Amino acid sequence: MDILNTIKERRSTHSFKKQEVSNEILKEIFTYGSYAPSHYMTESWEIKLYQSKGKQAFIDTILSSYQRIGMINDDEEPKTLQMIKSMRQFLMAIPHHALIYFEKPEDPVRYEEEYASVAAFIQNSQLAAWEYGVGMLWTITPYMHDPLFMKDLGLDVNQIKIAAVLQIGYPEKVARNKGRTPIEEKLEVIKE
Repeated sequence: MDILNTIKERRSTHSFKKQEVSNEILKEIFTYGSYAPSHYMTESWEIKLYQSKGKQAFIDTILSSYQRIGMINDDEEPKTLQMIKSMRQFLMAIPHHALIYFEKPEDPVRYEEEYASVAAFIQNSQLAAWEYGVGMLWTITPYMHDPLFMKDLGLDVNQIKIAAVLQIGYPEKVARNKGRTPIEEKLEVIKE
């Protein structure tokens, strides 16, 4: 394992093969993710993993949320029904959906610490997945902020923050390296 190479070569995956990733590999990936820095060792990340037939109810909840928040019309027009059908097929074709969330501390500083820790967990998981030939797409979407979406999944909007939904599977294709801005353009060195 060459971690520096993995950091440079990892890509967000937008199209997946139909093959599911085994639960054993997924557990290993999330185990590596759990070595993220965690303030006071709270390890506050929680995961709901939707796969196989379990994806159906999750996707129905997403589509209902999209209609509530106005991203999809809430009518029976043919165009609307076709959009819903297309979105359902697209989401069902993704082998795994992982909802990553944590309990919100009341203290705003602790909240930021926990959110940062969960983000590190997600990045570690992405890097570990890449080592196994598994791709992920880290998504932050409007339905994550819909209180009824959270309620439908059994999460208390007053106590829980959804950090991300990871779309997971073996990549159908790997995006090209788009390069990065030279760090000198982002780095300010102060010596005095």
